[in-house]
Amino acid sequence: MDKVPMTAGGYAALTDELKHRQSVDRPRIIEHIAEARSHGDLSENAEYHAAKEEQSHNEGRIAELEDKLARADIIDISKLSGDTIKFGATVTLIDEDTEKKAVWQIVGEVEADAKKGRISITSPLARALIGKKKGTTVEVMAPGGAKAYEITKVEADTVCFCFVQRSSVSNRG
Repeated sequence: MDKVPMTAGGYAALTDELKHRQSVDRPRIIEHIAEARSHGDLSENAEYHAAKEEQSHNEGRIAELEDKLARADIIDISKLSGDTIKFGATVTLIDEDTEKKAVWQIVGEVEADAKKGRISITSPLARALIGKKKGTTVEVMAPGGAKAYEITKVEADTVCFCFVQRSSVSNRG
């Protein structure tokens, strides 16, 4: 059973989502199923089938969250120091072709969100950065070819602002 590296913030976010799905979403879905059953013939009852599908999706996500939390390897990024890039570090890069600046925090897979500046420890860019220092140039194979980046800043004591993913199914009540 492989451990899933994550920050304490990522663990808390997954725990919150799990509690929400178990204590809020699950009872609401059960209520929808009971209400749909009261409408009669289940074979032609679209509400019943939609509620059962929603239940299946929710239970699948609960199982996934329980698995990830059971395998969590919480890494306290506040105790990481030094000038080399490691898990939890926030790295400022300059694209050597475009001179464009990018800031990335290296986090666990479950916390990764490129729009929020967080990349997975398993991503090609993160793997190329791990162990490097400020001033180093790294080359990464990207879909459009090789990209070179200069590391201009490394912050090891950055706090991770993590996400909470909620059900995308609308409340039908």
